[in-house]
Amino acid sequence: MAAAEAVVRIQSDWDQVLRKNEEEAWLSCRSPGKSTLYGTLTCQGVTSDGVPEIKASEGFVVSEVTKKSLLVSCPRENASSKFLAPYTAFCRIHDKSVLSLDISSGGGLGVSTSADGTMKIWQAANGEIRRRLEGHVYDVNCCRFFPSGVVVLSGGMDAQLKIWSAEDARCAATFQGHKAGILDVAIVDRGRNVVSSSRDGTARLWDCGRSACLGLVAACGSPINGITLGDADNTLNLGSPENIPSEREIGTDGKLLLLAREDGKLQGVGLQSRQPVFLFVGSAAFNCCTFLSSFYLLGGTQDGNIYQLDVRNTRAPVRIVKRSGAPVLSLLPYKDGFIASQGDGTCFIMQQDLDHVVELTGPDCDPVYKVAVWEKQIYTCCRDGIVRRYQLSDL
Repeated sequence: MAAAEAVVRIQSDWDQVLRKNEEEAWLSCRSPGKSTLYGTLTCQGVTSDGVPEIKASEGFVVSEVTKKSLLVSCPRENASSKFLAPYTAFCRIHDKSVLSLDISSGGGLGVSTSADGTMKIWQAANGEIRRRLEGHVYDVNCCRFFPSGVVVLSGGMDAQLKIWSAEDARCAATFQGHKAGILDVAIVDRGRNVVSSSRDGTARLWDCGRSACLGLVAACGSPINGITLGDADNTLNLGSPENIPSEREIGTDGKLLLLAREDGKLQGVGLQSRQPVFLFVGSAAFNCCTFLSSFYLLGGTQDGNIYQLDVRNTRAPVRIVKRSGAPVLSLLPYKDGFIASQGDGTCFIMQQDLDHVVELTGPDCDPVYKVAVWEKQIYTCCRDGIVRRYQLSDL
């Protein structure tokens, strides 16, 4: 169940430092209830193709070294992590903290929002800015591409949802109805309907064609920090709607909406029925949630817990992963596992068939707010104002 495991950490800029002969980067291995083991990696020269030769200090073993990655294990704690440095870092997209990002379905474009008040569309390959999306008042909290890859949905502190053309930056629609800032958005199927969640404690379903609210999916009296939509396992009873759904509701049948709530609850609601399916009480506020499959899901809390639940029986979690006490800020399914980012700058991939965790390095204790995946590339956005791209083929 919930063993907080031993965690290996490395100096955030190890890949820059260990390019030079005799330079050192620090390591640590922390295990709950034991003294932390500290060590160093030392560069002992660089091969002709630019790969450093690295020696680990006592208590640590280093292997599988490439220009961008290395595997470090600590035999005493039976812990190992593969550290992957960014393939490229985009420092010029925003001037301040980058709050949210997404990558288009074709992988060509990125969209991101920042505490500098801007929302921008950029080329995913090089970070070159293509469009500025202007029209929200105050910060934009979330942004997402529609499946087409040419339309963007955003939600802001101004309680408005907006739909934008990625091609000419035109705002095509604005949805009003929430009473407080919008914290997350989800797109139903191809995007004729969308869902939003807000600080006002509600989740709403919208008709994009008419910019109209089709109804309250949930009203829970507590800010809804994150939402995610999934196709529920067909054995799950999602309840029946009290009223016949509007013919403007497209693709809501069979969908389960997860709500990560500020009051420490993770809730499942039938999107079409608007009926509660389950309610799980966690250790602290839930910040984010995601589906791993049609019945497994994850929720991440403010105190660092990642709960894995089975929707068929949510009384007790399947497992709890805790790598630090820092807030879990985003969760995404990845292959047969998941990617999580946290408020202490860590971002890691856990997969069932791997005996080590993959850690995406770069941020130095600055929160990593959001992660997006496109094929073998992972993009992250961080409080330090940088969007980083990692190449998983570098592993």
